[in-house]
Amino acid sequence: MKNIVSKKTPADQDIERLIGLQLRFGVIIASLIVLIGGLIYLKQSGAQAVPHYHSFTGAKAGFTSLGEIFKGVCKVNAKGIIELGVVVLIITPILRIAFSLVGFIIEKDKLYTWITLTVLAIMMASIFGGLKI
Repeated sequence: MKNIVSKKTPADQDIERLIGLQLRFGVIIASLIVLIGGLIYLKQSGAQAVPHYHSFTGAKAGFTSLGEIFKGVCKVNAKGIIELGVVVLIITPILRIAFSLVGFIIEKDKLYTWITLTVLAIMMASIFGGLKI
């Protein structure tokens, strides 16, 4: 068997560890925010009467922009807090790509820098292309 030597430097391992921790903590924080919002939702809406399911009554669209979400969080609105948790969950992999981009720039790896920059640009265009401000 060949002895394969890893070319990873300590800086590479630090960046990988940072990215791994960022993903882990991003998911944990998003989960906790959603859990807190869910508990508040149960407290605020738990005593309401059971809805009449024989006829459909639509609900108005709420929390469709970041401003509305932050206003809902400031007012301690459960749905706003849950939406904030979803936003944090969406931001988590985007930050991972941004951290990877910084790591590739530090390593001076031009190919992966351009690939990561392209992926990040496509994600940003997808997200902000349909954003309602």
